Amino acid sequence: MTIQKKTALIFTGIAATILLVISSVAYFFMNTFAFQDYYKRLEIRGIINAKERLAHRQVGISELYSDIREQHLEALPAEKEFFFSADSLGAFTRANLLPELSAGFFKKLAEKQTANERVGNRFYTGFYYYDNDASPYIIIISAGNDDAIRYARKLRWIMMACCLGGILVAYTSGIFFSKHAFKPVRDIIDKVKTIGVENLNQRLEDSKSEDEISELASTFNEMLSRLETAFETQNNFVSNASHEFRTPLTAIYGEAEIALLKPRENEEYRQALEAILNEAARLRALTDSLLNLAQTGFDGKKHYLERINVDDLLFDVKATINQIVPANNVQIDLGDMQEDAERPVIAGNYQLLKLGLSNVMENACKYSDNKPVIVSLRVSARKVIIQVRDEGIGIPREELKFIYDPFFRASNTKRYAGYGIGLPLTRNIFRLHKGEISVDADANAGTTVTLTLPLA
Repeated sequence: MTIQKKTALIFTGIAATILLVISSVAYFFMNTFAFQDYYKRLEIRGIINAKERLAHRQVGISELYSDIREQHLEALPAEKEFFFSADSLGAFTRANLLPELSAGFFKKLAEKQTANERVGNRFYTGFYYYDNDASPYIIIISAGNDDAIRYARKLRWIMMACCLGGILVAYTSGIFFSKHAFKPVRDIIDKVKTIGVENLNQRLEDSKSEDEISELASTFNEMLSRLETAFETQNNFVSNASHEFRTPLTAIYGEAEIALLKPRENEEYRQALEAILNEAARLRALTDSLLNLAQTGFDGKKHYLERINVDDLLFDVKATINQIVPANNVQIDLGDMQEDAERPVIAGNYQLLKLGLSNVMENACKYSDNKPVIVSLRVSARKVIIQVRDEGIGIPREELKFIYDPFFRASNTKRYAGYGIGLPLTRNIFRLHKGEISVDADANAGTTVTLTLPLA
């Protein structure tokens, strides 16, 4: 069942419940009022009858009440009346002249001096009547109320018909309004069905209205943008990876083929094997880099975390850079940090963080031709901030958005060896540690890499 139909049914259910409750309450109170009014009519008739019975002591009064009853009071169906002294209530009850009445009726009459009861379509009312200083009398009068019963029956059918009509109108209205309300959703569904891998550049129309449908369209467009970027990155990755692997494999294949064309001197074989070894080492380095990139890109992988002094980590990375690039000019700046001050500590995997920082520092040395590289350490707002600044060739500003794509290399780095995996690997490592990396650079203006990590 579609949400549109569910919404219409829910709307109909709510409307039906409201109609039924209102109709039931109205029917109950109108029915109750009609019956109470009939009891009052019976009481008035009883009073007039009592006055007529007791008016024999005054000449002409009895005839007056008799005329009033005959001319102005409507005859009631099967009307019966009992008039007796209050002292005779016990005897009247024992005589069982009204067996259809319950014992509760007479008990209530004796205690509260008035009582009402309905038996089928017949209504009974009883009350005490006082005549000056004489002993009180009891009047019990009853009559059928066929008109009220018919009225109640008609009212019940009218209300049932109105409820059914109201439910039908509510359902029709619900279908109409839900169809109108969900039209933007259906438009989105129809548009999404036309979007595939081959046309990820298409976007949903944004109505610019501040409602949930507009937010849904905007969110879906953002997801499409991410998917389009991911597909482009994947395509670039496959293309670049194929190129990077093909180059050393071609060299290895070529060297081996040439060496096997004819018998050669030992020196020639040695040179061919050295060339194959160099290309194999290049392949191994490339494979290791890709493996590290894949491992750090999997956030669900559990890594051993330990408490790490950041300044010790920086000096350890500097020692590694000294071995890799002996001619480096890396300078570590601890700022205002004193020897006896509390040293910044983070929680992380030491080897991974060392690998990530080594990539950044080695790139700074390589692309600056060993010009001064300043590595500064600051602590701010429960975060450790490591900044690596160099005076190298920089990165064209329009290419900064591609620097985290595996195998991407800036257009001004062709004379430098590399695979374009260092920055993506470093970003994955720092994300794994809930950190961040940002790069600010411009062509021939140096590069500044800012790395942040939360304090332990």
